[in-house]
Amino acid sequence: MSAKSQHNNILLAILGFVTVVVVVAIIGFFTLDKSPDEIQGEVEVTEYRVSSKVPGRILELRFKEGDYVKAGDTLAILDAPELRAKVQQAQSAEAAAAAVSAKAEHGARVQQIQGAYQVWQQAMAGAEIAKKSYDRVQRLFNEGVMTAQKRDEAYAQYKAMEAQEKAAKSQYELAKAGARQEDKAAAQAQVSRARGAIAEVKTYINETVQVAQMEGEVANVYPKVGELVGTGSPIMSIAVMNDMWGTFNVREDQLKGMKIGDEVTAFSPAFNKNFRLKVYSIKDQGTYAVWKATKSTGQYDLKTFEVKARPVDKFDGLRPGMSLIIK
Repeated sequence: MSAKSQHNNILLAILGFVTVVVVVAIIGFFTLDKSPDEIQGEVEVTEYRVSSKVPGRILELRFKEGDYVKAGDTLAILDAPELRAKVQQAQSAEAAAAAVSAKAEHGARVQQIQGAYQVWQQAMAGAEIAKKSYDRVQRLFNEGVMTAQKRDEAYAQYKAMEAQEKAAKSQYELAKAGARQEDKAAAQAQVSRARGAIAEVKTYINETVQVAQMEGEVANVYPKVGELVGTGSPIMSIAVMNDMWGTFNVREDQLKGMKIGDEVTAFSPAFNKNFRLKVYSIKDQGTYAVWKATKSTGQYDLKTFEVKARPVDKFDGLRPGMSLIIK
């Protein structure tokens, strides 16, 4: 074989290789670049935690994980003996306050009023005798028989008995009138305060029985029967199955004008079917994204947005954690 033929064969081989590379590049450009972007998300659900305002020991758990509960169902019962003791204390305080209030309302006893009346009558009689004695001494003084000293002593005795009679009368009227209005109001306020304390303790007693606020599925049960739980410690988590949505992390260049109220189609691998979702929230995930810059020189970064969308139609069997795919 001549050198010229070898050279031609090498050129043909290089030309064939270049042709294959160009063809593969063209195929890749029209196939790979045209494939749609896939955004994967997952199903989420509203959950609320059941907890008590008071510490106690778990006596009973009436539902387990996976059970469906309705609003008003009793979920757990706690034992709090300290609260029962506080109820007794509050009731005793109310009884004492009520007794003081009744005493203020009824006033003095009949015997006390009668005794004050007798003291007044006695003082009145003494004042009357002192008045008569003074009048006799005054007449004798006028006739020149009695000295001025005796007349003054009789007058002082009369005035003293008169003041004593007035004081006895005031004591009698006070006993008959009873307690002052201010004292009655203060006693009644103490009763109201004691009743308020009882009502407060009873609200805490109600916290020992935990009931479901909304219907849903028991997602988690945290303590065991017999364990102590503190104030505000979670006892159960209830998933509200009627409030589900899909969450997607979408790069901003993939939003393509998406706005709240738009409908998108999502694919569920669990059911191998598509269904419609309606966007109700678009929120920035943070200042910086984890994606690469659009240019190799890093001119700017693309942010990631959290997009939330609810199913347009009811989708039976959909559960939290299932994957959703949007193309």
